[in-house]
Amino acid sequence: MTMKKGILTLCAVVGFAAPVAAEDLQWTLINDSGATLVEFYTSPTTTNEWQQDVLGTDVLETGMTGTVTIADGETVCDYDLRFVFDDGSELTDTVNMCEMGAYTIN
Repeated sequence: MTMKKGILTLCAVVGFAAPVAAEDLQWTLINDSGATLVEFYTSPTTTNEWQQDVLGTDVLETGMTGTVTIADGETVCDYDLRFVFDDGSELTDTVNMCEMGAYTIN
């Protein structure tokens, strides 16, 4: 059996205008979880609500990678992440996106 490796570009754009000091955050998401990722949410740790689903109508199958770009106009680095899988399981984490080049879901 041959496993296909794929690349998916994911982008979360929230808001209409970005402050001058804000920079887009970009990193690689690697799904090694054994399940298909069907929803993916981010949110600055300073807020109590999840932003829109980064995947939209796409999914990230196990063994695939995607480039995540967060262009929400925020000037913060610390984000909460929420992953929802096709088997109904969920995973949450808090990361510093400014220091992160890649994130692997195990």
